[in-house]
Amino acid sequence: MSIMQSLLGGGSQTLIGLDISSSAVKLLELGKKGDKFQVETYAIEPLPPNAVNDKQIIDPKAVGEVIARAVNRAGSRAKHAAVAVAGASVITKIVQMPSNLSENDLEAQIKAEADQYIPYPIDEVNLDFQVIGKSEKMGDMVDVLLAACRKEQIEQRCAAVEIAGLKPMVVDIESYALENACQFLRYQMPDEGKDKTIAIVDIGSSNTSVLILHDMKTVYTRDQAFGGKQLTEDIMRHYGMSYEEALRAKRSGNLPETYNEEVLSHFLADMAQQVDRSLQFFFSAASQYSSVDQVILAGGCAHIPNVESYINQRLQIPTVVAKPFARMGVSSKAKPPMLAKDEGAMLIACGLAYRAFDEAR
Repeated sequence: MSIMQSLLGGGSQTLIGLDISSSAVKLLELGKKGDKFQVETYAIEPLPPNAVNDKQIIDPKAVGEVIARAVNRAGSRAKHAAVAVAGASVITKIVQMPSNLSENDLEAQIKAEADQYIPYPIDEVNLDFQVIGKSEKMGDMVDVLLAACRKEQIEQRCAAVEIAGLKPMVVDIESYALENACQFLRYQMPDEGKDKTIAIVDIGSSNTSVLILHDMKTVYTRDQAFGGKQLTEDIMRHYGMSYEEALRAKRSGNLPETYNEEVLSHFLADMAQQVDRSLQFFFSAASQYSSVDQVILAGGCAHIPNVESYINQRLQIPTVVAKPFARMGVSSKAKPPMLAKDEGAMLIACGLAYRAFDEAR
């Protein structure tokens, strides 16, 4: 792979977005008719325990088999895929380069100087870059986003994708995939996000990713170890169930009448505290911001009934659940009633699937 393909990838008009989390593979494929996007196919397939740990693929074969099942369940015929590496395993840095360099010369200079910015041996990482625009600091320079990720992280994901019979075309960064997907949430934001500070909080099984946008541009990201797995473990302990029994009960809603008061309320209080803590870290790190205009909840935990009302009440910040497909078409193949139930959990997959249209735009 060349430097330009190694991490951020290129566009392809038939591209499956694959969000590989610690608990499931989420698959999404987008199409476009005129100016309107459409969900063509989607699927969610659970992963076996410990196949992915702390967002690192431990068992590529097991993950590849789950991807293959997801493709089969979705009924997709696409053969190209986009995946993402977690922000914690990626180093990004904005560097300044002379504006008169050709792309080849820019690539050569970045390769030559990369060891200044990357704390790993260069032969152990995959590098990519993207010119952002004219530098505000230095008029004769351009700002260049440099991204580096250890090769093993990318190779594990590519191996799993290839085991499933697909070709990995794009390896993105999760926070960038989230930002890409946020264009489909503009209609939910005050003033469509213009000059607004919006917190996207994606709460998965074992990890919460916080992305803060200002005027639709990322100004802060943070990952923390908190997710729906904690609720499953709370159910397991409180009702004397096995982990698998607790997981099934949580998904089916087959729980005692006292569940909301005895278990769920405590988890929601923890969730609100985690969100508030992330916002306080943001305010400390970016002192020019002292408030956010809205919280948008995503991830599996966004589907807890009335969770947005609870977070709104606790934090006194307008809160909604992400609905990226509300203004898209949905093909019958994508099973609209099922997709509606999973919509909030599909944000990263949506951002990855959107990469199919990069070159078209």
